[in-house]
Amino acid sequence: MDTATTPLPSASAGARDKSHSRTRPHTAGRRDYVTGILLLLCVVVLWTSSNFVTQDLFEDGYEKPFLVTYLNTSAFALYLLPYAFRKYCGNTDRKGVRRGRHNEGYEPLLTDADAAETLGATATESDIVDDHRLRPLTTRETAHLAALFCFLWFVANWTVNASLDYTSVASATILSSMSGFFTLAIGRVFRVESLTIVKIATVVTSFVGVVLVSLSDSSQPGSPDPPLPSTGMSHLPSMPIVGDALALFSALFYALYVTLLKVRIRSEERIDMQVFFGFVGLFNILACWPIGVILHLTGVEPFQLPSTSKAVMALLINMAITLSSDYIYVIAMLKTTPLVVTVGLSLTMPLAVMGDFLLGRPARPQVMVGAAVVILSFLALGLEDSRNVEEKDLLAGAPLDPEAEGADVYLEDEVTSSR
Repeated sequence: MDTATTPLPSASAGARDKSHSRTRPHTAGRRDYVTGILLLLCVVVLWTSSNFVTQDLFEDGYEKPFLVTYLNTSAFALYLLPYAFRKYCGNTDRKGVRRGRHNEGYEPLLTDADAAETLGATATESDIVDDHRLRPLTTRETAHLAALFCFLWFVANWTVNASLDYTSVASATILSSMSGFFTLAIGRVFRVESLTIVKIATVVTSFVGVVLVSLSDSSQPGSPDPPLPSTGMSHLPSMPIVGDALALFSALFYALYVTLLKVRIRSEERIDMQVFFGFVGLFNILACWPIGVILHLTGVEPFQLPSTSKAVMALLINMAITLSSDYIYVIAMLKTTPLVVTVGLSLTMPLAVMGDFLLGRPARPQVMVGAAVVILSFLALGLEDSRNVEEKDLLAGAPLDPEAEGADVYLEDEVTSSR
């Protein structure tokens, strides 16, 4: 009986395919980068809107940094509802797929020799490792990553809100904006950010712009630093050192969690972001409520429901903005880099200046200069990062290879499954 033979791919053909596959991701990477920048701009608009809403909430006398952070993060649990629905529908559809597999066409098995030759021609050891590193995360791995991210995200947001109860708004803003320095340093350690002169200069200039805006805002006549809230913190003395330390911790934890996500996830195609944020909200509800009880019993932040409909509406709007903006923000970070989104969030200041102008609050020249510096630094960083593959790292003396040994940090489940 005659058998049809199919020519096996040669080693040179495999090399051509591999070279061609490297060309396509470069074009797709540029497209993803532009998409990430557009998503980041959407986040800037949403976060600026949230700042105005939070400002109105605090002016209404309801200053509860822990409760606001807890409610915002808990809202992420709503993402588990569509996930549960999809899983239920998927189980129903999978039963029909299993019944239909018996009717699929017959595919002959390769002999041992053919299989060995095919594997040797088309797959190398590095290809197999890369496929393992880029495989989709399981639900268990996603939940494990969400548990760690929940802690870092909550601390980063809570500390910056709490710092406002001890120090001035200007000091808290300036110190929290130092996350750009931390992101560049931590990203270089994990080889997701190359250290170049342009990146260092853009981070410094962005910081200078934030300082100009913050100091000008704090020095305006008739706009003194906000007093301590009338509830919770009123019995505590003003401690600028504590407030500055909290703002600095916020910058550090912010840099940690954005870099952690980039290193662990690598590409948004590996993870279901709705499931990820759903677990973040669930873990926040289950693990963080004891902190609120301790704060209430110690009198640091007594639990109190909002007393006005305006405060309730502000809380709901803030939760809705956080629910959407943080989701978009993480996708933007995965499509770009942690440093780009960190510096890009400084654009909230120029946008806030524009918002004040539309509300009839003209800005001082120093504020306009600081806003322009922030915008120019972000544009320079975007141009630098878009050609990052051609730039040499100052420490390594060559372009960084993120696939180099020691550059990856694995989930415990991934390490176990690979063994």
